This record gives sequence, structure tokens and C-alpha cells, in this order.
Amino acid sequence: MKTKLLLLLFVVSISFGQQRTCGTDAYMEKMLSNPEMKQQYLDLQKQFESELERLSNAQQKKNGNSTFSTNATIRIPVAVHYPSVVNSSTETVKSCLRLLAQKQLNILNADYNATNSDLSLWTAASIYYPGVNIGNMDVSWEIATQNHPTSSGLSNGTLAVTFGTHFLSNADSDSEWSGYCNLVVRNISGGILGYSPLGGSPSQGMTVVIDNNAFGASMTGTPTSCSGYVPGAPYNLGRTLTHELGHFFNLYHTFQSCTNTNCATQGDRVCDTPPLGTPTYSCPSDGTVAGCDGFTAALTMNYMDYTNDACMYMFTAGQANRMLAWHNTISSQLQTNVLVNNDFVKNNFSIFPNPNKGIFSIQLSESTDNYSVIIIDALGREIFNAEYNQTTDLVQNIELDNALSGMYFVTIQSKGAQITKKIIIE
Repeated sequence: MKTKLLLLLFVVSISFGQQRTCGTDAYMEKMLSNPEMKQQYLDLQKQFESELERLSNAQQKKNGNSTFSTNATIRIPVAVHYPSVVNSSTETVKSCLRLLAQKQLNILNADYNATNSDLSLWTAASIYYPGVNIGNMDVSWEIATQNHPTSSGLSNGTLAVTFGTHFLSNADSDSEWSGYCNLVVRNISGGILGYSPLGGSPSQGMTVVIDNNAFGASMTGTPTSCSGYVPGAPYNLGRTLTHELGHFFNLYHTFQSCTNTNCATQGDRVCDTPPLGTPTYSCPSDGTVAGCDGFTAALTMNYMDYTNDACMYMFTAGQANRMLAWHNTISSQLQTNVLVNNDFVKNNFSIFPNPNKGIFSIQLSESTDNYSVIIIDALGREIFNAEYNQTTDLVQNIELDNALSGMYFVTIQSKGAQITKKIIIE
């Protein structure tokens, strides 16, 4: 009995002490062994290089220190798949997992738009990284709600979240879901937290795969119906998907190589990330990990390194430009009719005052039959969830008890559309 107990404790300690492992390199090796897929990949990369050069030239003319912007938020249609959750599961189970998926997208939208609260750590860290600027994609990751594939059985107005019907048998692509940014959540063997193609192709139904223990963020008071899909520390803040989607949008690891005589074509192909030859684990202090030259500090808080979720919090401007160039390369592959028009929610709802002390109001410009309000803190935890049905009130007062100072995300959903607004509690 004592031997079994010691073995159990050993296994548990390994589980919680696991280092971040990404399976992208192995995935790409397998994918490029297929001549047809390799040629498709090379063709897309050639288009990408032309677009990246165009963007880089435009940025130099505009402002060398900021990400080039088209002044229009990019909208990415997302579908989330839980292949191991049987479709006959109760609505309680499904609702819990849909909520987990939305929490994960809230994290993505904060991380890719440089609105994550832990970005404030950069103020102290930046002294070690002269010439490095924060990247902002100006992107909105949204779960699709319209014109779903017929095989999905999903009706208009419902979220594109599937259970036990697609991406079965560990499939990494599904042509029925072409045109979406597909996220598959399942158990991955070998201790890998996630993987993605390096430069993903939505038209081929490619997906980003995330282990069920690293998807979304820890949820306060999570019901047992989400059992098996609640991430554990130190990978419980949703940053595994932030990292893997970086690969999908053609970002290499920052520790790609120390060979860097030409930063545009060697290493991670980004010139504002210091060259690094080995990954960084755990949670090092700012400026304490040396880069390839022995004295330039490694950018350990970058999403494309291997540190813990709580210690990675930024993309660089160069990385954001590279991802924007990949989006522009594949934008024609993305479905354009699966996202509802958010203009009604955007124009009908406002929040005041902002900043506030935890007490604020939602103002409607015109009455609506029903809507819901979900409030998430900067760590992805839900602190408020309410539905308002058949109400004629144009003002809804909300009071958050014991809310700490910081950034929060208020998601308002109505008529199949939604919008997320940032508030500051002082």
C-alpha cells in the first residue's frame, strides 16, 4: 500500500511539474512529408513574404515604432470542437463547455489586442529591452453563429461549438469546417499542451489542438459538469492557445536559433525579438536570462517562449506585423457569412461611468426583448452572469460586490450578436 501511495505522489508531482511542450515542430515535419501539402504550404509562404514586405514598407513610411493598421478590426470566425464529449451529453455539460470556450476567446482578444491587465508588468521589464515595442493585432476572435455546416446539426443563432461529431479519431483537419479558425480540445498524449500548423490554412479545415488540461482559464465555482476540462496551474490562464494561434498565424518560437546574421530570414524571422537558442521555462525575473550573445536579455515574457502562463504577457510589434501579413494572405479563405452583424449591440448598448468603483450602469438606446451580461476578470474568471428577459428598462444597474481594482471585460449578448467592452474598476 505504501509503495502504491508513493507511486501516486510521484505521478501527481510529475503532472504538476510538467514543462510547457508544443507539438508544432513534429506536426510540421509530418505535414511537409506529404508532397502535395508541402507545395501548398510553400505557395502560401511565397504569397506571405510578398505581403509582409508590402506591410513592412508601409509601416516604415507611417511610423517605424508601431504596428501598421488598416483602421478596421479584423474579425476571425471561430468554431470550437470537443470530440470526446458525446453529443447526447446534458445541456448542463454543454453550457459549461460553451462558457469555457467563450472565456478562452476573451483571453485571446485581450492578449492579441494588448489589453491584458498583466501587460502593466512591461513598464518595469522594458528597461532590459531597448527598441522592443508592444504588438497589437486589432483583432476580434468570435465564435461563429450563422450558416453552420449542414453536417453540424447546428441552427442559426447557436454557437459553433460541437460535441463528439467532428475531428474524431484525433483528426487534425476537417473539410466540412473549412473557412473557420477551428479549435479542437482533447487529450493529447506525450505531455504536449498543444500544437498548430506553422501558417495555418482555413480552407483546408486545419485546426489548432489544445490539451483538455490547458484550454481556457480556471473558473471560480466551476460546476462538476466541466470536470476534465478545467486547466490546472501553471497553464490555467489560457496562454497555451495564445501561443499556438501565434503559430497558426506564422510565428516561430522566439528560441528558434542563435544563427541570426539576418533577422528577417533567420531565427524567428522577427527583428525586434532578441535571438535565443533554447526555451525558457518556469517564471524567471526580468532580464535574468541571457540571449544568444550572452548579454542581451531574452524576451522571456513573450507568448512564443515556454514560460508559465502567468509569466508570458506580450507580442512585439514585429510579431504583430507578421501575423497581420499572414491574415492578409489567408483572409480570402475565411468564411464571411458566419458571423452575425454586431452593429445592433454595438450601437444600442453603452456603459457608464467608466472607470468606476464597481457600480455602473448599462444604457440601452432602445428596448430589446432580452439580453445577457457576462463579466470576466483579467484572469478569465467569471464574476457576474445575468439574463434580462422581457424587460422594458433602458438602464440596468450593476453592482459588483468586493471587486478588486483592475481591468474587467463585459460581454453583452443579444439577438445572436455580442460585443465585449473593457471597464476599469478603481
